[in-house]
Amino acid sequence: MTNESEQLGNQAVEETKAWLNQVVIELNFCPFAKREMQRNSIRYRVCNSKKAKDVLNLFAQEVLFLDQHPEIETSLLILTEGFKHFFSYLDIVDITQNWLDENDYSGVYQIASFHPEYVFDGEPGDSAANYTNRSPYPTLHLLREESLDRAIRSYKHPEQIPEDNINKAHSMGEAALKALLLSCMIN
Repeated sequence: MTNESEQLGNQAVEETKAWLNQVVIELNFCPFAKREMQRNSIRYRVCNSKKAKDVLNLFAQEVLFLDQHPEIETSLLILTEGFKHFFSYLDIVDITQNWLDENDYSGVYQIASFHPEYVFDGEPGDSAANYTNRSPYPTLHLLREESLDRAIRSYKHPEQIPEDNINKAHSMGEAALKALLLSCMIN
């Protein structure tokens, strides 16, 4: 990385950590995130490329890294330069999911997706519910399915999590959530 891209990468990681703490953990959008943050078992990788093949190569490297490092629970692949439009980002989600399927990693890892313009199917773009998956940067969250299954089994009503998140988001409102997300940005 050049000095400028290294600075951008460091900033993206710091802003993503702020988002995890202030939005995901503080609002309890993911009841399992706090433990991993405290354990320092979240890996952050930055991709400064606009090319899908570069994202896929880094994604594949992350899968292999997780295979070799069981102490790291999850990896966030932060896309700083490309995929700013939500629908082009969904293409990279599909490409990485296909890679998992084609390389026999289905059932081993899964992808959770986050994006600054995230819109759930059937939701209006300005719905507060979309903020449960809005992040500072397009981000591919690579999760270990076995660990996720274990966490879900230990949670009293895991099926209630999405509905609780939507209700919390609607009670806070789109303007408050937008301001909270913006507060995670260094500028």
